[in-house]
Amino acid sequence: MKPIAFRHGRLNRGFTLLEILVVLVIVGLLIGLVGPRLFGRADAAKVQTTQAQIKLLRGALETLRMDIGRYPTQAEGLALLMTAPSDPAIAPRWRGPYLDDAVPADPWGAPYRYAVPGPGGQAFGIYSYGADGKPGGEGTDADIGAVPAASQ
Repeated sequence: MKPIAFRHGRLNRGFTLLEILVVLVIVGLLIGLVGPRLFGRADAAKVQTTQAQIKLLRGALETLRMDIGRYPTQAEGLALLMTAPSDPAIAPRWRGPYLDDAVPADPWGAPYRYAVPGPGGQAFGIYSYGADGKPGGEGTDADIGAVPAASQ
């Protein structure tokens, strides 16, 4: 039996331009169909992350209040969770930091907002303006958390 001989160029041939274009069209169609669904879920995940972080911050503020006897003032803000107060009357009772890491930014990179008093008779409000960073909005642009009426 004779061995099959291959020409040098037959085994090493590359893809034709037409084959590459067909593959790119298929990949483009897949991205067009799947991409919006994935991005929609990413936006929903950011909203859920914001809600979870606000709950974490509320819990830390409650612990702080139990230690020092009050919530942070508007001027002290959320920084009081990480930095001891300068007021000598309450500094000895501060047992912080009350968070493992620094006060987080919201998933869109903006700092969480803290307001005293909060909405509806609450002692404070913690909120994010959402994806657009502006008061109000709908969908992922909507405000998240306890937003005071003056901020809306």
